[in-house]
Amino acid sequence: NEHAIKNTQWITGNSFTVERGRQQIEECISTWDIPTRWLHWSEFLREEELKYSKRYHYRVCWSIPTRRKPIPRATASVYFVIEISKIKPAALPVEVFFTLESGRLIHRPEQCQFREKWLKDIIENKIILMERL
Repeated sequence: NEHAIKNTQWITGNSFTVERGRQQIEECISTWDIPTRWLHWSEFLREEELKYSKRYHYRVCWSIPTRRKPIPRATASVYFVIEISKIKPAALPVEVFFTLESGRLIHRPEQCQFREKWLKDIIENKIILMERL
């Protein structure tokens, strides 16, 4: 099945570091079927303390630079959260989910096939808005 989702082996809570989390997000993205013309960079945003867990927020920013427009008019962000339970054993893998910049839906990487169309839609909508202003 060519649509089988390639799963990233997520690290355990006790071996998590902010940088290791970012590297794992990069690993996860590398399994997505996104044409090479798309470039991206990732960054850690913040740590969030909750009652039963800690959440680490990251952003991955996507764009398609071209020779004519090396600085793209718009970018599309995907926001990742790595969640570490304070209750479950630290030897269990971290939980990972992501949302799209304009979206409300929460996706789990292991349950969802990322689509290039999602990035295109974000960028097209932004360009339409810019042209209206």
